[in-house]
Amino acid sequence: MKLAAPSVLTERLNEARGETDALFQIVRPEFLYDRPIPERHRIVFYIGHLEAFDWNLLREPLKLESFDPVYDRLFAFGIDPVEGNLPTDQPADWPSLQQVFDYRDRVRRALDQALEEKGVDDLLLNVAIEHRLMHAETLSYILHQMSFDKKRGPTPRHETQGIALAVEAIDVPAGKATLGLDRGSGVFGWDNEFDAHSVDVDGFTIDRYKVTNGQFLEFLEAGGYSNRDLWTAEGWDWKNAQSIWHPAFWVKTYQGWTWRTMFGAVPLPADWPVYVSHAEAAAYAKWAGGRLPTEPEWHRAAEGAEAPVENPAAGMFDPSPVNAPHLSTSSAGVKGIVGNGWEWTSSKFEPLPGFKPFESYLGYSAPFFDGKHFVLKGGSVRTAPSMLRRSFRNWFQPHYQYVYAGFRCVHERD
Repeated sequence: MKLAAPSVLTERLNEARGETDALFQIVRPEFLYDRPIPERHRIVFYIGHLEAFDWNLLREPLKLESFDPVYDRLFAFGIDPVEGNLPTDQPADWPSLQQVFDYRDRVRRALDQALEEKGVDDLLLNVAIEHRLMHAETLSYILHQMSFDKKRGPTPRHETQGIALAVEAIDVPAGKATLGLDRGSGVFGWDNEFDAHSVDVDGFTIDRYKVTNGQFLEFLEAGGYSNRDLWTAEGWDWKNAQSIWHPAFWVKTYQGWTWRTMFGAVPLPADWPVYVSHAEAAAYAKWAGGRLPTEPEWHRAAEGAEAPVENPAAGMFDPSPVNAPHLSTSSAGVKGIVGNGWEWTSSKFEPLPGFKPFESYLGYSAPFFDGKHFVLKGGSVRTAPSMLRRSFRNWFQPHYQYVYAGFRCVHERD
């Protein structure tokens, strides 16, 4: 499978390395063994994982001998614990930073030399590049949850709480939604993006804008987190067991609600999209008299929408107001559906017709076709441009609050 000249792809790989290296620089070195999110590995793991993944993926095709099989295995896989089975490892269980950095540097030198001398299938390079770019976004939201004093960065500038927006609805006519990629398109896609197929979708009404912090605050103040009727049994049990009573990006102070930016707290921006778990999004949607869209409905609503061309938030960590001028509008009139925060759907993550797992990465999608993960679409300000393609599918468990993910509501036609 040939998609681009090797020199182009190796340059993209180096650019992706630079992006993840810069993210690690945000953390003060003494805190690289922290675990900001209970469901994820300690930060030090990711320093080794990004290189171990590339090494384990490319070593055999490049006919390279392993120089540290222990580290190859230690840093091979991330985690996605279910049913409260959180990791229990301690900082002392991990190698020293110098050992991890030495492993990283040795892997890069060996791969770069072999890639220059031998080359490798473009499919594998695309897998390595997009895997790293996915982790750049993962690292961003992980670091977002760290205490501000553990990071290095600029003081946030945010002088207004924004303007509260009224809910507007858009009618999307019945029609066909095309999901997935055509295998003959020549476009790189992950295994779960194939095959392309069309689905008939009934007409529906959907919010013009993503649900905002201001609107979600109304739900909270109306007792949404304490109204059992709004939650699934699993969502209710999770919320109570974990004492969840507000979005993870919100912080309550004596002056009121604030938003956790990467480097400091700012007054809660009423017109920014709210970031919440699937469980919280579904509870709000029920409170608002609606529901979350299906994956095919999302595609219908997003038809004709493009990624922001001139995004003033590019390179930053926070979204734009849901009605910001630079956000594109779909053919149906839906605003900001691409690139300003992932959007939860009600569709469980399942294979598309014709699914075939990548032979080089059998564990990418198939293990998550378990009925416990939901599809997200659209991308965030931290999503790499290559993954803002229409067919890209993200997925998470319903009780995970930390992704740059919001939602909009669908309402049935009268």
